[in-house]
Amino acid sequence: MEVIICISMVNVMTEIRFYHLQRQSQHQVLPVLLSKALAKGHRIVVKLRDKLSVEQMNEHLWSYHTNSFLPHGSEKDGNSEHQPIWLTEKDENPNQADVLILGDGVESEIMSDFELCCEMLNGQDDEQIAASRVRWKQYKDHDFEVTYWQQTDQGGWEQKA
Repeated sequence: MEVIICISMVNVMTEIRFYHLQRQSQHQVLPVLLSKALAKGHRIVVKLRDKLSVEQMNEHLWSYHTNSFLPHGSEKDGNSEHQPIWLTEKDENPNQADVLILGDGVESEIMSDFELCCEMLNGQDDEQIAASRVRWKQYKDHDFEVTYWQQTDQGGWEQKA
């Protein structure tokens, strides 16, 4: 399997974090990551596999917790410039976000447009893990700051590399 990454160089180097999901699903972890990023004042783009995944995540973020609200939208909702969290299957940044979250094992050719890029890896998917290892090496070869985060037994995150 060959993975090709196009990386455009900009003045600020993107920090890349790999989040290895082993104990919880993307649907469980993503709202927590989004909440933390919003609390720090970030705007976020979440890129998923396809329109169906975007629709499912859109619905999930409305209902994942009865006492929480994550302001978000997608192409279906419009007004991207007013959405702190933008869900999409496209490689885009219509809300001028500084954080990109890649779910479902997707890749991006515009990650250099963001300060932080978080790749969420399904720990049960050997293909995703293998592809992420290739990307890790490519990112390191381009002198990106790359870190690897693994879930703890308590559901938190521990930096492993």
